[in-house]
Amino acid sequence: MASSTNAFEMAQRQFDHVAELLKLDQPVREMLRWPMREFSFRIPVRMDDGTIRVFNGFRVQHNDARGPNKGGIRFHPAETIDTVRALATWMTWKCAVADIPLGGGKGGVIVDPATLSVGEKERLVRGYIDIVWHNIGPRQDVPAPDVGTTPQMMGWMMDEYSKLVGCYTPGVITGKPVGGGGSLGRTEATGFGVIYTVREALKHLNMDPAKCVAAIQGFGNVAQYAAIGFIEMLGGKVACVSYWDRDDRASYTVSHPNGVDPRFLMTITDQYGSIDKAKAKAAGYIIEDGDAWISKEADVLIPAALEGQVNAETVTKISKRVRLVAEGANGPTTPEADEYFKKHDIFMIPDFLCNAGGVTTSYFEGVQNDMNFYWTKEEVLQKLDTKMTQAFHSVVEMSTNEKVYMRDAAYMVAIARVVKAMELRGWI
Repeated sequence: MASSTNAFEMAQRQFDHVAELLKLDQPVREMLRWPMREFSFRIPVRMDDGTIRVFNGFRVQHNDARGPNKGGIRFHPAETIDTVRALATWMTWKCAVADIPLGGGKGGVIVDPATLSVGEKERLVRGYIDIVWHNIGPRQDVPAPDVGTTPQMMGWMMDEYSKLVGCYTPGVITGKPVGGGGSLGRTEATGFGVIYTVREALKHLNMDPAKCVAAIQGFGNVAQYAAIGFIEMLGGKVACVSYWDRDDRASYTVSHPNGVDPRFLMTITDQYGSIDKAKAKAAGYIIEDGDAWISKEADVLIPAALEGQVNAETVTKISKRVRLVAEGANGPTTPEADEYFKKHDIFMIPDFLCNAGGVTTSYFEGVQNDMNFYWTKEEVLQKLDTKMTQAFHSVVEMSTNEKVYMRDAAYMVAIARVVKAMELRGWI
């Protein structure tokens, strides 16, 4: 389900709206509407056949008033500087609403990683670091994995940076493999974080999770663990998931009359989130068009794929049963769809609150790297649950007190914290 929405224009529209509510001064608005620093560069890589291929790369640092910039690196064939700008902006708000001492950054390379060999991926990620290493670091800007990148690729990046600076520096990158400076619990963190906020939202709405059905878009890391969490933590049922099939160049919705079993589906899913259709059908799963997820009979919708998926065109397909939308993805809902949610009294957990579990656990990883002491998975997930629960209630409180939409409330909490840090540092 492609979208023509410009993600950065959407991020700016959302910010402008809340800047009016907060009555921010014009210089403050100018500081926050645009990233503080942007890097655009070319990465030459020797391919396995001996030829040189040049890749376009980006790194955007939006605002570091509250701490070092933080954000993933996406490898995607449709990556653009505007997508990276939007995601860096949202990372600033995400770190602030989760109340972790980091700012917002994001990176990207225009490439389909599935077309690269293991050696080509390693040379590309090391080449990325060779170009940006002066501008990143544990106290400056800390990259992490995102769409199309993996913990192993982060391990290579950390190694390349350590070589360049001359000392072991695990805190320069998070999302590293466990045993190579990574944190236990990181794999589950974003998806489980989504479910911690869904749990609190269902309490707020006086809904019994065990009687709820969720429809999930996506079947990457976030969607997989959101589905597992919804079933195993909350006792609910997952009607469907969706995925992008690389071979068919199309998306599909996968459902089952008794509800999907995410742990089974993970056994027939490749590293890029494509489900084996033949094996799914053999197990009684129904394969439908990729847009079908949004019209399923469900109480909870969890868009956990790409940005702009719930828009003016698709939002009208939502079942009248839906009472809660939890944004597992970054920017999945357009402003037009927000208006629909308001009109139909659908409670919404905004992306930079809902999916802040990943960056929060990345922060925990950096803390553990600094201490050179590592927590158990149970400790990490308990700390994450505490952080996500506190963040959710700070936003609900703002929404209730100011009588504003949840997305506006989350922005108000986040922007106020960033502006306060800018004031304390003497920037404004």
